Amino acid sequence: MKYHVFAVWDFMSLLKSLQGTLTGLSIPWQESSFDPALVQLINEIVLIEESDQDQTGAAISHFSLYLRGMQEIDADDGLIRNFILEKDYSLLPGPLKDIVEYHLDLAMHGEIHEVASSFFYGREKLIPDMFTSIVDVLEKSATASPSLLYYLKRHIQVDGDEHGPKALLCLHKLTDTLQKSERAMSVAQESLQKRCQLWDFIEAEIKSNA
Repeated sequence: MKYHVFAVWDFMSLLKSLQGTLTGLSIPWQESSFDPALVQLINEIVLIEESDQDQTGAAISHFSLYLRGMQEIDADDGLIRNFILEKDYSLLPGPLKDIVEYHLDLAMHGEIHEVASSFFYGREKLIPDMFTSIVDVLEKSATASPSLLYYLKRHIQVDGDEHGPKALLCLHKLTDTLQKSERAMSVAQESLQKRCQLWDFIEAEIKSNA
């Protein structure tokens, strides 16, 4: 969790990049030039990710809920908190630095269809199956982390039933040319490779500390 939390964090940059482009954040306000259905889709996802409810009904972002889960099991959250404060990439181990830099650069400079592809294939499509297996392990081990379990189950629910299909629809609407579709698939492959690199790095860290 010490390292996976960075995927939870940079996910939000991909999401906010999509929101900024699709809905427009300029002052004075100007109506978006994109399909209103796309604006609605992305705003619905942002609403849940930034201001969902925890297991008690209190408002909370999914990132903060994840941090609470880390605290419940005494996972080290110092690295992510220091990085957010300092924005200093030298704080990060090499492989993690490469992964975070890739996604933040994409969020800041990527074309809208590239960001949408990374958001769907690299995140939303994977999460339900990945988190289901983690929930199974946590429940069998009787790990005392109600916030973490709630976070995982909530993502299985909203990503599988709502956010995943919405993100795919968003991507389909944005890849309206063959060139955009091909580039989107290329970014999807890059994003999946980064996900593999993250889990390989985490596995190596676990084994080195065993």
